[in-house]
Amino acid sequence: MDIFTGHTGWIEVVCGPMFSGKSEELIRRLRRARIARKRVQVFKPTIDDRYSHEEIVSHADQRMASEVVAGASEILSVLDWRTQVVGIDEANFMGPELVEVAEQLADSGKQVIIAGLDTDYLGRPFPPIPDLLARAESITKTLAICIRCGNPAKHTQRLVASEDLIVVGASGMYEARCRRCFEPGISKQERFDFAIAKPLRRES
Repeated sequence: MDIFTGHTGWIEVVCGPMFSGKSEELIRRLRRARIARKRVQVFKPTIDDRYSHEEIVSHADQRMASEVVAGASEILSVLDWRTQVVGIDEANFMGPELVEVAEQLADSGKQVIIAGLDTDYLGRPFPPIPDLLARAESITKTLAICIRCGNPAKHTQRLVASEDLIVVGASGMYEARCRRCFEPGISKQERFDFAIAKPLRRES
């Protein structure tokens, strides 16, 4: 967002399901900040190593170098005091302490841009995003395309058998679903029986 000026800090949150362009939007905003000659630092959690260990990477393969942290509190210990814009990807993996960290950064005059899932594989609010939404000055809700029917999708459908809250993965393990097609929990895989066509017999 470009509506804020001066030295006042603020929090921007980009949320939505997987495959909805959250990381792309985060990267876009951070690139604009650099074009404006602002000092930018980017962070991602250690657990997210799907595409790169030292970059935030969108599903469309847009990339930006980032610093890897074990948790939200580590951001404060490695932050350069001259940094003006702080980007945080995969915020849903950062834990509840991210809320206080984001508040401290914004209170100190920094622009904080955060991207993450707002619901889990059961369709429940995914902490710490709900609390961040309540504290943010700017909120962007991104939607994906339902893989089943093509309608706007707000859910992340898990396809693998696991009841763990966090299972890191991408396509093949998750897909976007709309409200109607979403199955809370693990998707029931449909079985397709394909008929084998028999060769036609030639009449003599």
